[in-house]
Amino acid sequence: MNKINIFLFLLSFLCYSCSSFDRQEGKSVFRYNEAANITTLDPAFAKDQAITWATNQIFNGLVQLDDQMKIVPCIARSWEISESGLGYVFHLRSDVFFHENKAFSEGKGRRVVAGDFAFSFRRIIDPTVASPGVWLFNNLDKSMGINAFEAPDDSTFIIHLAKPFPPFLSLLSMQYCSVVPQEAIALYGPDFRRNPVGTGPFMFKMWKEGVKLVLLKNEAYFEFEYGVRLPFLDAVAITFVPDKQSAFLEFIKGNLDLMSGIDPTYKDELLTGDGRLQSRYFSRITLITKPYLNTEYLGFMVDATNKSIQGSVPDRRIRQAINLAFDRSKMIRYLRNNIGIPGCQGITPKGLPSFDSSRIFYDYNPVKARQLLASAGFPGGAGLPPITLTSTADYLDICKYIQHQVSRIGIVLKIEVSLPAAVKEMKSEAKLPFFRASWIADYPDAENYLAMFYSGNFCPKGPNYTRFSNKEFDRLYEKSMASVDDSIRYSCYRQMENIMMQEAPVVVLYYDQVLRFVQKNVHGLGINAMNLLTLKYVKKSK
Repeated sequence: MNKINIFLFLLSFLCYSCSSFDRQEGKSVFRYNEAANITTLDPAFAKDQAITWATNQIFNGLVQLDDQMKIVPCIARSWEISESGLGYVFHLRSDVFFHENKAFSEGKGRRVVAGDFAFSFRRIIDPTVASPGVWLFNNLDKSMGINAFEAPDDSTFIIHLAKPFPPFLSLLSMQYCSVVPQEAIALYGPDFRRNPVGTGPFMFKMWKEGVKLVLLKNEAYFEFEYGVRLPFLDAVAITFVPDKQSAFLEFIKGNLDLMSGIDPTYKDELLTGDGRLQSRYFSRITLITKPYLNTEYLGFMVDATNKSIQGSVPDRRIRQAINLAFDRSKMIRYLRNNIGIPGCQGITPKGLPSFDSSRIFYDYNPVKARQLLASAGFPGGAGLPPITLTSTADYLDICKYIQHQVSRIGIVLKIEVSLPAAVKEMKSEAKLPFFRASWIADYPDAENYLAMFYSGNFCPKGPNYTRFSNKEFDRLYEKSMASVDDSIRYSCYRQMENIMMQEAPVVVLYYDQVLRFVQKNVHGLGINAMNLLTLKYVKKSK
């Protein structure tokens, strides 16, 4: 039997075992496929959506996000923030226990105490651990050493910052900030990645890497809904079939309960041209959608001092002309089946409190685009050198659409297709004059997007890939970070966006949408703008 047949045999065996478990024992099992695979179940390394979805079922943090992106209690029942914005005091629940595991005495789960958070957070900033989440604590008061995370008693946990960072509470909702037990880290060491011990609604059962992951209900979970202990499901089964077409067929056959997102190979099979579910699936499938905190854009290298870059676009009038030269609404309608919102309002996407739908920075206006080109000294594009746009193959259709549209005003746009890893590397090293990119929010605050244009965040050390620099923008950014008043911060955010969009270091394409296709017998599956998967409220009917 060759390797492919062995893989298929194992996959079919595991899928059969799970479905048999569901049918024969009357168990309620939620099943989904993760095409991207996962490399770890250690939340300290939850750097992508695939890992985050899995670890969110196993672990908890101090706080959590609800479907409206509000910070709500989790293991911390309440908290206070000092007037200076430098001290965060959390008061912990006393009824939260780690999952049963041999790491503990007699295998019984131990109660979570404040010292566990001190240990978990110190682990994130430990350079020997090399967690990709270390940046969350950039504002930590390092002069205090490890005491910047303080546990004066079992129920009180304190974090000391060196300077205010208003979105900090949002950062603590990320999976990096999950609590883990010191005993399990000591027992398993690096192998904690495949022996996770948390406090979440589901406990680790088995993981055949690249094939299947199974989680079982935590019977002692601490959260309730209407007096009933969560979760409602008995198990979660995750497969790792990389071929999206195969996973789609499994979903259509009813062997998967959830399919997230849409792939071009089956886009038209499921969706109408205006983004609605095809009528033939009304009786079997529910489509849930919501704005996604993901902005797709094109970025210009605008740092005139960067002599290593060739073909940059230093004149903002040319950048503005490109912004005006293509019809975003048609692009969304014909290339994405109306999935997404035309990116006319700036870099901050719909779904954040500071988003202002009344502002239109760039709408389709080829007449004005031609006027801008002429004022820049290139009437009808005459004399303007070709501009090279670098992208991955996934977005080639959109790039070709823009190429055709800007050619109508005289701009010659060349498209260079590279592998995702190459584009990412060249972008982070400021080697691309014009590139396609996206920004998915790490936390639900517009600062996460506007930080991409703060001069203190020049790549490769920070996310300012365009190397945009503006003194007034920087002043407003620093003012917003010094205020704990949301109204002041949001006012600063809007002023910053006005400045940035006038200078046009980016061409915002669209704001994405979360799409979830679920079987009709699945109930209680929420949806949020971060596209975080939360299964503790889910029920399945017969």
